[in-house]
Amino acid sequence: MIDPFGRRISYLRVSVTDRCDLRCVYCMAEDMTFLPKREVLTLEELDRLCGTFIGLGVEKIRLTGGEPLVRKNVLQLFRSLGAWIGAKGENGGLKELTVTTNGTQLAGMAEDLYAAGVRRINVSLDTLDPAAFRAATRWGDIEKVLDGIFAAKAAGLAIKINAVALKGVNEGEYDRMLAWCGEHGFDLCLIETMPMGDISSDRTDQYLPLSLVRSRLREHWTLEETDYRTGGPARYYTVKETGRRIGFITPMTHNFCESCNRVRLTCTGTLYMCLGQEDSADFRPLLRDPAVDDAALRAAVEAAIARKPKGHDFIIDRRHNRPSVGRHMSVTGG
Repeated sequence: MIDPFGRRISYLRVSVTDRCDLRCVYCMAEDMTFLPKREVLTLEELDRLCGTFIGLGVEKIRLTGGEPLVRKNVLQLFRSLGAWIGAKGENGGLKELTVTTNGTQLAGMAEDLYAAGVRRINVSLDTLDPAAFRAATRWGDIEKVLDGIFAAKAAGLAIKINAVALKGVNEGEYDRMLAWCGEHGFDLCLIETMPMGDISSDRTDQYLPLSLVRSRLREHWTLEETDYRTGGPARYYTVKETGRRIGFITPMTHNFCESCNRVRLTCTGTLYMCLGQEDSADFRPLLRDPAVDDAALRAAVEAAIARKPKGHDFIIDRRHNRPSVGRHMSVTGG
């Protein structure tokens, strides 16, 4: 699939649920109202749609949420998609199946994920301080997450820790997190907070430019340029002192739209061609219409990709104190 700007779309991020067992302050409001079950695609519907994307050339699928591992029977979907890995179709086959998780369910699911074909996971962990973690997630228990992370490591999964850079919340922890990741063989990725969804707080108070973070880290660490890529938007450096990598995702200070290779599918069947734009395509009616065959579904996907915009425009509306995109990050899938 080639979009209007010549970019090959090979990466699909799929939200399997809008629900989560945490309420991270930058992601959700505390009193979230979740979708009724009838509006959420079944696992079979998600599987069919993902298969259509694979047939059109998608090589990497990342399952997200909400928290994907809280969805009932979600391992069924992992196993079905994992069967595509290495399969040779018209456009090749799936090369990688990954997941982004908060880690709370990993202790009991890590081995099953590996068996399904997952080899690499991202775990969202913004702080190593138990009190700060509880405050950032509103009620999370960091020990449960750490148990999950080390269970994943023991199962053979490569682990990358994702941390959203939050001014006044965790900005004093990045040296500690980099050292901890180096000690345990994990990569670290820092992410700028994005103006998405009403979270009942002022995002200008949270925003911390990663250019500043990188400059501070270089006071204590040697960050060496590398051409390492995972297919996502992060720019990576090798940390000389640990031998591990640190990535920076900078949608605010330096967008990465020129190389965008991905689209995002929500658990309701809505495809967002850009995280920072509202234009979308709704596949749920097609999936639930017996008259729509695979060829028609494929054509609908191709038509949506033909509308992919050149880039996002994340601007916080400071005059009215509202985000530039109204939907929560959990709706789109991380």
